[in-house]
Amino acid sequence: MSMGGCIILVAVGAILAFATDWHMKGVDLDVVGWILMIVGLIGVFVFRSVGRRRGVVPPARTTVIEDERDRRL
Repeated sequence: MSMGGCIILVAVGAILAFATDWHMKGVDLDVVGWILMIVGLIGVFVFRSVGRRRGVVPPARTTVIEDERDRRL
C-alpha cells in the first residue's frame, strides 16, 4: 500500500465514523471507521519514516573526455 492508499483509509474511516448513520446488525460502523483511521495514520507515519531513511540518490553520470589526438579529419 502506498501513501495514497493510507490517506484513502483515513478518509473512508472518517466518513464511516462521522458522516454515516447506517446501522448493521453485528457491526459497529463507528468502530470500523476509527480502526481504518488509525491503520491509515500508522501507514502514513511508517511511509514518512522510511522515506527519510532512504533518501534521494542522484542518477549516475558518465563523463566523456574527448581527446584531440584521436580526431581524424
